[in-house]
Amino acid sequence: MTNPPPPGNWSDPTWSTQPSSPATDPTLVAGQPVPPQPGPYTPDPYAPVDPYAGAQPPATQPMPGYAPPGYAPAGYPPQYPGYGYPQPPKTNGLAIAAFVLALIGFTSCITAPIGAILGHVAQKQIRLSGEGGAGMAKAAIIVGWILTGLLVVVIAIYVAAIIYAIATSDNSSSSY
Repeated sequence: MTNPPPPGNWSDPTWSTQPSSPATDPTLVAGQPVPPQPGPYTPDPYAPVDPYAGAQPPATQPMPGYAPPGYAPAGYPPQYPGYGYPQPPKTNGLAIAAFVLALIGFTSCITAPIGAILGHVAQKQIRLSGEGGAGMAKAAIIVGWILTGLLVVVIAIYVAAIIYAIATSDNSSSSY
């Protein structure tokens, strides 16, 4: 059912049964082709063009900003992909204490054997845990046992001197 035409000889588009045509673009000139309309997947023909898009460097040169693995820009140390600077292993505390006690044994000979024994214990801990300080523990063992050996020799010399002094002493000097 259609509505009667309105008075005044004009047509109301809402009363029309004909589908309405799209409004014409006032910038189009008659006789020229219609430019394609940008859709959701078509590039905009009026967008600015990047003159370097798709440009590739020559095959003999690396990409700008990139260097082959193992090479760093001038002034920087070489870097390897996937690796940082290696962290040194944690030093065993017992190895430090053994080395300090062995060195103190130069002045007070009693701490040298303690440092040597702690050095042996520290070496075993280092072998089991993989910590650092193996050289320090070995130095504590060497210095500690050398100083302990020297201490034993010095004590033996003092004991021999005391025994010699007692044996050669004149018991007759005690009479007046």
